[in-house]
Amino acid sequence: MKTEMLAMILAGGRGSRLHELTNKSAKPAVYYGGKYRIIDFPLSNCANSNINYVGILTQYESILLNSYVSQASVWGLEGRNSGTFVLSPREKNSGFGLYRGTADAIYQNLDFIEQYNPQYVLILSGDHIYKMDYAEMLAFHKENQADVTVAALTVTLEEAKRFGIMNAYDNKEVYQFEEKPKEPKSNLASMGIYIFNFDTLKKALIADNKKDTAHDFGKNIIPNLLAEGKKVFAYPFSGYWKDVGTVESLWQANMDLLAEDNPLNLADEKWKIFTEDIPTSPQFIGKDAQINCCCINQGCIINGKVENSVLFRDVTVQAGAEVYDSVIMPNVVIEKGAVVRKCIVAEGVTIKKDNNVGSNDKVDLIALTEE
Repeated sequence: MKTEMLAMILAGGRGSRLHELTNKSAKPAVYYGGKYRIIDFPLSNCANSNINYVGILTQYESILLNSYVSQASVWGLEGRNSGTFVLSPREKNSGFGLYRGTADAIYQNLDFIEQYNPQYVLILSGDHIYKMDYAEMLAFHKENQADVTVAALTVTLEEAKRFGIMNAYDNKEVYQFEEKPKEPKSNLASMGIYIFNFDTLKKALIADNKKDTAHDFGKNIIPNLLAEGKKVFAYPFSGYWKDVGTVESLWQANMDLLAEDNPLNLADEKWKIFTEDIPTSPQFIGKDAQINCCCINQGCIINGKVENSVLFRDVTVQAGAEVYDSVIMPNVVIEKGAVVRKCIVAEGVTIKKDNNVGSNDKVDLIALTEE
């Protein structure tokens, strides 16, 4: 079998800075935007970009994520000439080992990639929120006759310390790549999205596997290819992109959806974000309910006051309860007289009668505690 480009989504990360939200599931499975999971975005981007074969590499607490992404029909990726494939660490003749880094995860699945004999391999992160046409990135890659193309966005110099930073000529050809530099020389940041010529990728991964390295694309693979004289280009991206690695950033990404000039626009019919549709009852808005600037999903029962908030399915806000500037995940009950301010309330939590949680000073996460 031969395909032009195959996608590989790295979705094995824990996301420890999201605390209880990732105790039992990987970061890409975290809820976002009233009805989605974070991994819906790269998967939908693949579907909208007409990429038919997608490998999804999972590792940490992968049961929920594996069952979710195996539903290829959600993203229109089922059929004879398409599919999503869950790729967890597995035992081989050489033994069993967890993925040691982003590059090692791809290396351990070279046999999967070779089945499709792709000319190009698209490597993505499973935990970023954005919309991108990968076909346009591929056209840029071909036009520049690149060996590797790295999607890039412009950040502040202060933010640059958290990213892989590229130094490039005016034509966007990269001559230096530094992973999280203390003193960045530019503000052109890697988004962790790569297109490789497959022969280049395969040789680089095999060589890296023989060395004692971090087995990481940003720390090892890209710098080594530059040292070998390979052509690496930065593909400029100017749309909305969010790495929701903290409770604060996840909350902010949800609040962004409520802005008048919402930069993500999930209602765009030309670039739909697909997700699992769980059957539940219609939403009910009571006669005394007060709602202002909210995203409210099906199954919600609202009899209280809700302002500037995102409510997932099957949330109950009882009479006299108040919710402000918050993200309320599925199956939450906010009882009579309770007040919630600037919180993320995790799935299944009940805010008891007359309780006050959160404040205007910072974002609080309210989650069930493990027994």
